[in-house]
Amino acid sequence: MTASTQASVVSRTLHGSVLVVTIDHPPVNALSVDVRRGLAEAIEAAQSDAAVAAVLIVGAGRNFIAGADIREFGKPPLSPLLPAVCNSIEACTKPVVAAIHGAALGGGLEIALAAHYRIAVRGAKLGLPEVQLGLLPGAGGTQRAPRLIGAAHALDLMLSGRHVRAEEALAMGLVDRLGATDDVLGEGLAYTRELLAAKAGVRPTRAATALADLQAGRAAVEAARKETAARTRGLFSPMKIVQAVEAALTLPFDEGLALERQLFVECLESPQRAGLIHAFFAEREVAKAPETKAASARAVASVGIVGGGTMGAGIAVAVLDAGLPITMIERDEAALERGRAHIERVYDGLLAKGRIQAEVKDAALARFTGSTSYDALANVDLVIEAVFEDMAVKKAVFSELDRVCKPGAILATNTSYLDIDEIAGVTSRPFDVVGLHFFSPANIMKLLEIVVPARVSADVVATAFELAKQLRKVPVRAGVCDGFIGNRLLAVYRTAADYLMEDGASPYQIDRAMREFGYPMGPYQVVDLAGGDIGWAARKRRAPTRDTRMRYVEIADRLCERGWFGQKTGRGFYRYEPGARTGTPDPEVEAIIDSERARAGISPRSFTDEEIVRRLMCAVINEAANVVREGIALRPLDVDIALVYGYGFPRYRGGPMKYADMLGLPNVLAELTRLSQEDAFFWRPSPLIVELVERGADFASLNGAAS
Repeated sequence: MTASTQASVVSRTLHGSVLVVTIDHPPVNALSVDVRRGLAEAIEAAQSDAAVAAVLIVGAGRNFIAGADIREFGKPPLSPLLPAVCNSIEACTKPVVAAIHGAALGGGLEIALAAHYRIAVRGAKLGLPEVQLGLLPGAGGTQRAPRLIGAAHALDLMLSGRHVRAEEALAMGLVDRLGATDDVLGEGLAYTRELLAAKAGVRPTRAATALADLQAGRAAVEAARKETAARTRGLFSPMKIVQAVEAALTLPFDEGLALERQLFVECLESPQRAGLIHAFFAEREVAKAPETKAASARAVASVGIVGGGTMGAGIAVAVLDAGLPITMIERDEAALERGRAHIERVYDGLLAKGRIQAEVKDAALARFTGSTSYDALANVDLVIEAVFEDMAVKKAVFSELDRVCKPGAILATNTSYLDIDEIAGVTSRPFDVVGLHFFSPANIMKLLEIVVPARVSADVVATAFELAKQLRKVPVRAGVCDGFIGNRLLAVYRTAADYLMEDGASPYQIDRAMREFGYPMGPYQVVDLAGGDIGWAARKRRAPTRDTRMRYVEIADRLCERGWFGQKTGRGFYRYEPGARTGTPDPEVEAIIDSERARAGISPRSFTDEEIVRRLMCAVINEAANVVREGIALRPLDVDIALVYGYGFPRYRGGPMKYADMLGLPNVLAELTRLSQEDAFFWRPSPLIVELVERGADFASLNGAAS
């Protein structure tokens, strides 16, 4: 017996008395309406066919079911809805087995949870990552998972959004068996026939007993509630997940399902979902740069790193983690040893936290080679320069790289601000020079700005994007200007904050307001973390070319003149006790601010937190529009991803340009026009914003297919 749905995405084949239901909906077997309909029809067919003793659900291709169909996002739901499909699977009077390979994520795992038995083959990954889209599992996941694996494991899966491998899934009880081979159909059939031979019968997940220990369940819920309140301040869906799992402990199953659906709809209607969905799509779109379509990447089998300081060592760890060998260059043996020690400390920290095994550290360090001679880079495929942020120093490095590196080797600079065209100009091969701007700590931070100078070859840029994929980074293409995308916007954000501080707001109020908005840290906490001397050096470098119409606030300079550079010196905008990472407000800093206000002839005034947020966001949005208008960023979404992944912009707001669209560009323009009455130079509305408002468009209209 063989049948298929209208769209041929779900087929049914009888293997003896086992009805094999195969989902074949490329590329990832997403749960489209045709897949849902096909599954519902298959269960109905199995119920009414006396020849069918059991049902086996498998996925064709590389996955079981990777989740919802993103093509249906934002559209009216079509019947049958996933909760109804899951309920029909669980209610089947004949055993239903889910055989899992590849991804079983979100609704895909909820389908498996509704089945009576689950087998996974090695390499499978399972998860409930809906929280990353501002949602919760809405097809019974919050009720079935706790009953199957306990509240603690279920909350961990749902609140982290992480994927678990088949082995961990077996250990926690998420699956019943681990296949001996990667033949998912063969393993699934063998297991189903074994169950039939044993007369195992149906086993609804709603009847699972992992919540029998109510005391442990309540303790897990309470712990999750406290941790979630502290770690996800401002996010809507995590607390709803906790509430739904608590219902699994306190309500009958069907009432728990009803509450889950109510909470799911609340999440669906939250403005945060729009921001998170935008970030989800934008993250995938940023990797599509013109050069990646125009050229193929060069092969990179070995990497050189010049500089073993904090940034160089962090980059080294990221490269080693990708399985590539590195050669590090430092000026002398002592500096080289410090670089290697820094790398080793990172791995020791991971060991201590149980995140890696000792053999992983040993294998990584075995791929490390160091030298004090540039000649050691003669055969590497790519070199990343990570030395001091000084043009003369970087030019000297690139002159040496030009001398020793083989033809076709890619020469990359990790500069944060400097003109890469000028750096490339000291080489005989500017077509091989590109910017790879990592963010500290480079082995952890996900953003990688790929800065494209004028004469670089398309295949070099394509290689940079491929390297980002190997390093598990989120790449954003940027043009050459002072600060590229991220640091250019950071400078404007900080300038607007400085204006507020000099006009009357304290740095501590500004930091608090931006944390409440959703940033993990306020602008002055960031200055203290990064080191005030870094910004001070940049300001001094720009001083000769600073536009005379630009207001300049000297408060930070006064602190730097005292040697107060932040956490590393124990004082900055905040005071830090020895070893402390969190500072306390400093009355001496407030006295310096008062003195600077008097020197500038400014009578301080008060600002509400809302006014602070509005000004800082308008400054960033306005400059972001200029960045897009000038072609420094390809699209608004590139700006959004840069700020979300590199600068702590709250992901649930989508990024500054998505946030502007949510506010309404006419409202942003009105605010900029009002602020320009105070300072016509700084607050001049971007011509792009003016143009978009005039034609009734928004930033999303410039994102193309990703909008």
